[in-house]
Amino acid sequence: MADGVEVSALREEELEALLPLIAAYQTFYEVEEIDADRNRAFFRRFVAPSEDGEMLAARAEGGAILGYACLYWHFSSTRAVETVLMNDLFVVPDARGRGVGRALIEASAAVARRRGAAWLEWATAPDNHTAQRLYDSMTHEKSTWLEYELDV
Repeated sequence: MADGVEVSALREEELEALLPLIAAYQTFYEVEEIDADRNRAFFRRFVAPSEDGEMLAARAEGGAILGYACLYWHFSSTRAVETVLMNDLFVVPDARGRGVGRALIEASAAVARRRGAAWLEWATAPDNHTAQRLYDSMTHEKSTWLEYELDV
């Protein structure tokens, strides 16, 4: 784990402090209309305990949030098992390269193990090479699946 960094479930009273990080993540992925009220309502559902998923926060010694992971409870019908989808992973720019992302992934894997999930899964943009270096260092095998989206 990164020195001086603690990762655990986001507390309800920390949600407001997390919203700017969520907006920064959305900006990175070129979301055009970032709406704090919509984000507040949407992400509140992942504050533990939750039937939908879990928000993890990485905190510096003083309590400042350095990054987060948003986990969705997910399923695999091919193996008939529960999985955990790490849908979002974000670390503030000043904390990158210090092990915060790795700590968040390790904590996400621990949550998946506690739930009895078969695996932790995630995806990233094809051009997000910085994230891919971290991900490649943590897993011995990349997925060969392709993802598709259909606007509805």
